Amino acid sequence: MMIRSTSNSARSSPSINATVKARFANYPSNVRPRLIHLRELIFQVAAELESPIHLEETLKWGELSYLTKYGSTVRMDWKEKTPDQYAMYFKCTSRLVPTFEKLYGDVFTFEGDRSIVFKLDEGVPDIELKHCIALALTYHKVKHLPLLGA
Repeated sequence: MMIRSTSNSARSSPSINATVKARFANYPSNVRPRLIHLRELIFQVAAELESPIHLEETLKWGELSYLTKYGSTVRMDWKEKTPDQYAMYFKCTSRLVPTFEKLYGDVFTFEGDRSIVFKLDEGVPDIELKHCIALALTYHKVKHLPLLGA
């Protein structure tokens, strides 16, 4: 899968709809910037793919969700019951997280077959995460390939 370089203007995230904006506003002030960063990465990847894709930003199960026609939904959230972490979620019946574990088992922390978990007090490995996001956003085009074509 090819990710192309883009100008800064193509990398800017679109405006946030009112429902999603309200969800962001409800996160604690130390969490919000972390989730906004993940959002920016998702939109950067969508714009940088060899064939840029349209994303629909919405809420699913109260979680920030990013949907595309030929990909698997990417969700993200922070939960009160685990206040020192936040996560990016993927469809648990897909091959996404098992593939991410094979590729980046020494980089990320995983929770089952459904998420990559991040600690609030640690940085996010952007390059590797962008690759995972790209595989998710193009999943239905690459799911038949070994390691999703990675």
